Amino acid sequence: MIRHIVLTKFKPGTSEDRIAEIYDGLSAVADRLEGAHGFTGGRSRSPEQIERGYMHGFTLDFDDWDALARYASDPAHQALGAQLVENAVGGIDGILVLDIEI
Repeated sequence: MIRHIVLTKFKPGTSEDRIAEIYDGLSAVADRLEGAHGFTGGRSRSPEQIERGYMHGFTLDFDDWDALARYASDPAHQALGAQLVENAVGGIDGILVLDIEI
């Protein structure tokens, strides 16, 4: 299984409603793709407070690398990813992505 982890530094002024819209869209993409499951996302509430500006993130699990590739190439995912970049501090520089085999 692959765990897809995405952390985002959103621009000041990006509303929680806007962030929720993007995350809801990404969750909907995962719901319709074979091999994708378990979307979880939101704002950090960490008591450690060492997010370094990455206050929002999500995880999504994939059965295998092929399922992740289907998600990555999905047009709806690409459009929502562009919205993440548009709303992130510094564009793509405000986004971290990790894919870990678990």
